[in-house]
Amino acid sequence: MALWQGNSRRKPSGGRLITPHKKRRFEVAREHTDTHIGEHKQKVVRTKGANQKIALLRTDTINVTDPKSGKTKGAKLTSVVENAANTHYVRRNIITKGAVVETNMGRVRVTSRPGQAGALSGVLA
Repeated sequence: MALWQGNSRRKPSGGRLITPHKKRRFEVAREHTDTHIGEHKQKVVRTKGANQKIALLRTDTINVTDPKSGKTKGAKLTSVVENAANTHYVRRNIITKGAVVETNMGRVRVTSRPGQAGALSGVLA
C-alpha cells in the first residue's frame, strides 16, 4: 500500500477543498523501514534528484556515546526496551529514533534515524 504525502482534500473547517490537480507520483512516499535486531543488512534507496539514502534493515551493533567522557564505542545490541513511536515496536524489536535499547554497556537512547541514515548511534540513558 502506497503512502501519500499530498495535501488533504478537506479544509480545517471540514469543508471540501477543490484541488488544482490529482495525486502525483512525487507525492507518494516510501514504505516504512522497520530496523530490526539481527545480522547487519542495509539497502540503498534512490531518492528525488537521483540522490541516495541507506536504509538499515537489520543490525546488531550500535555506536554508543558516553555524555560524561564524550567518548564513543561500539556496543552489542540485546533488545528494545522502550519505543515512544509505537508501543508494539518493543515486542517486535523495531528500532527507531528515540527508542531505548539494551546493550552490553547498559541502556542506550537511539539518536540517529536508522531507516534513513544507514547507521545506528545512541547516547547512554
